[in-house]
Amino acid sequence: MPAIVPHGAARTLGRMQFETLAIHAGQEPDPTTGAVVPPIYQVSTYKQDGVGGLRGGYEYSRSANPTRTSLEECLAAVEGGRRGLAFASGLAAEDTLLRAVCRPGDHVAIPGDAYGGTYRLFDRVHQEWGLDHTPAAGHGVDAYRAAVHPGSTKVVWVETPTNPLLGITDIAAVAELAHDAGALLVVDNTFASPYLQQPLSLGADVVVHSTTKYVGGHSDVIGGAVVVRDLDLAEAITFHQNAMGAVPGPFDCFLTHRGLKTLGIRMDRHCDNAEQVVDFLTRHPKVAQVIYPGLPEHPGHDVAARQMKRFGGMVSFRHADGEQAAVETCGRAEVFILGESLGGVESLIEHPGRMTHMSVAGTELEVSADLIRLSVGIETADDLIADLDRALA
Repeated sequence: MPAIVPHGAARTLGRMQFETLAIHAGQEPDPTTGAVVPPIYQVSTYKQDGVGGLRGGYEYSRSANPTRTSLEECLAAVEGGRRGLAFASGLAAEDTLLRAVCRPGDHVAIPGDAYGGTYRLFDRVHQEWGLDHTPAAGHGVDAYRAAVHPGSTKVVWVETPTNPLLGITDIAAVAELAHDAGALLVVDNTFASPYLQQPLSLGADVVVHSTTKYVGGHSDVIGGAVVVRDLDLAEAITFHQNAMGAVPGPFDCFLTHRGLKTLGIRMDRHCDNAEQVVDFLTRHPKVAQVIYPGLPEHPGHDVAARQMKRFGGMVSFRHADGEQAAVETCGRAEVFILGESLGGVESLIEHPGRMTHMSVAGTELEVSADLIRLSVGIETADDLIADLDRALA
């Protein structure tokens, strides 16, 4: 991966690599005590040095908090952006972004298999606000071109890899399409993480994350993030962040920042384990199809190999015996915990049709009933494979 040029407060780090930025960006030893970890500023308001005399720019923790600032600077640095903004959840980040850049009557092109929560936000919340959307019938440039409405599309929204079908979209190509249409390209980078993929360097205007997932990495904190290149756009989103108020508390920011420091080493282990799990599944008689961008037969393999460092820790597969067998397999797993979410150190298994993607049942985004999704953790790979072998038996 090429060297990352950090921006803003991280500029003094120079041309540092990802792992160095993740540990040092936004984090200076405390000037009073020398503590190497920024303190948790568990505070709501700040003493002013005279009326309007803000000390360090802080007045009220909805607007800004030093612990949150540390996290936001680090997020910007590792994504190669100029401004990072932290939110109380990934959906809060998405909602705030959309209200900052869109108005009633506008249109958004979205993935054909978008995360169920994202689709619900568009279909049940923003549709009522007057923001229309069209799912792309595929992951290629032509599919997105067909979903764009010239003159009204303000945002082209991409997930790559998608959730849960792990579809891959060529970010650079869709960025050119979006910009030709006068739209912003927003990339949900949650599945890849900034360690494996950096959409801003490929032409995206905005990156969004559920930091609950790989960035936090320990299944102990909810959060979201927006990272941008353009400072005017950053100001618009910052205004809405303050005005709408869906911000994380300082302890949540501390936990997320702590998780971010080990993202690189964790992602390498996630990828190592996922590759071994995929090798096992491709040879199992009860598995009808394995969906993983690292497989040469995956339709997005070549694009993923070009724009990702590795292929990630998420694996989906279809059970050869259908829906009920898939559900029972999920229930029999022991090391793989039956649960929603993803990206934590522990492995998770779930049935998207009845769990994370129930909200898209009956729509064009409905997923196959025999589908199982794995979030492959960082346990010993042999134990994970043995567990899946028992669950599939």
